[in-house]
Amino acid sequence: MAKRPETTDRTANERRIFDDRASAPQRVRGNLGHVVEPAREIPVFATTDVLVVGGGPAGTTAAVAAARLGADVILTERYNHLGGLSTGGLVIWIDRMSDWNGEHIIRGMAAEILDRLPRDAIYGPPREQWGSRDETLSAQWQKRHAAFHGTVTWAPMIDPEWLKLELLRMVREAGVELLLHSWVAAPLVEDGKVNGAILESKQGRMAIRARVVVDTTGDGDMFARAGEAFDGDIDSDDIHHTANTASLLCGVDNARWLQFMDDAPDAFRDFMRRGREQVKHFVLPFPGWRNDVTVFMGPRFAGFDVLKIDDLTTLETLSRESLVDLLNYYRGNAPGFENAWIMLSAPQLGARHSRRLVGLGRMTGERTKTGAIETDEIGISPSLSPNLPNVSVPYGALLPRTVDNLLVAGRHISTDAQTHTYMREIPQCWLTGHAAGVAAALSVQAGVSPKDVAIPDLQAALRKQGAHLRDTA
Repeated sequence: MAKRPETTDRTANERRIFDDRASAPQRVRGNLGHVVEPAREIPVFATTDVLVVGGGPAGTTAAVAAARLGADVILTERYNHLGGLSTGGLVIWIDRMSDWNGEHIIRGMAAEILDRLPRDAIYGPPREQWGSRDETLSAQWQKRHAAFHGTVTWAPMIDPEWLKLELLRMVREAGVELLLHSWVAAPLVEDGKVNGAILESKQGRMAIRARVVVDTTGDGDMFARAGEAFDGDIDSDDIHHTANTASLLCGVDNARWLQFMDDAPDAFRDFMRRGREQVKHFVLPFPGWRNDVTVFMGPRFAGFDVLKIDDLTTLETLSRESLVDLLNYYRGNAPGFENAWIMLSAPQLGARHSRRLVGLGRMTGERTKTGAIETDEIGISPSLSPNLPNVSVPYGALLPRTVDNLLVAGRHISTDAQTHTYMREIPQCWLTGHAAGVAAALSVQAGVSPKDVAIPDLQAALRKQGAHLRDTA
């Protein structure tokens, strides 16, 4: 694949953080035959207007948005918390929500979520600095991963526990029925329509009937098991297409660490060289939302399939073993880390890619480079480079081609490998989840398929809920 300057022109700091991919041998299992599962009747646990499957960034915004429009909503989540990778995955660095001119373009529910956090639970550039190209200011925020290509952006660090709490409060306030510790196993597909899903829990196997289902599983479990086509290719030039378990460290002094990077560049380079020599999977930390907290979002491992349990098990094991080596090296060699200790390794694995829907619409790198405003725009994403225009996100990317009554939101929407590199980020998942929830509610209200929701009505409802869209006329 040819190199693309606009996606590979990364800052030195970003390269130091992300260029740490590693791979390991994978287990190959032979064909051991099959068993036949007896047919059985499954009790219907509940009926609802909208069933949202997965309580990550896309799922929580979808559920709240639909409920605020008056729909009865059930939200299922397999873990004990909401937020997905933004909380349980410790992806506490929220990527850019402002464009290269400093305009806040990912708004709506995404902005509301961050606005609800207490001041001491979020840290990032103040509003007046967004878009600044001041060299000193940009260099300061670059160290905290809130400046890119010499531009300060709205990309804060957040406290995952506070985010869990605020998401729960939003869901409860909206009147959403929440089912934690519930794993949806398969969609209910009848006559080409998704009419609910099969749920597994400690209570056993049950069914939920729904008029519209929103797949926010992150891996496209619903649309794949409904028979929809999907892609699995990745952009080989994107260094982020990896997987790992993140870890949170406390007892650090980020100020000393960042000062070391500034005041002793030769010593820092030597620190990096020795780290790569002595630690098998070496990675730099992300300074957290407070001075005594940092997070390792790596090491990142390539070549694994996050849809396979053997690979998932290996990834979890490698991540935790590597963390001990990293901790020991940093304690002995990094100013500010002498008293660091492991507070938490993430309960959710950081998966970045598995399935991507082949939908009615599709976001492509070639199209986004033109700056075209989609007639069915549901939101705007910042581009990867200051040399490229903001990206119009189309409603069609949320719609399966074949089955009906199903919407898709989150990192598995219909994109090519290039656009997936940024559409999988937390703010973009909030954006597409918000749109899917509004569309689901409008579908129920009008008694039509999600594919037949009137685009002007969808856009008007999104704007009313604070989303930022452009005039497509």
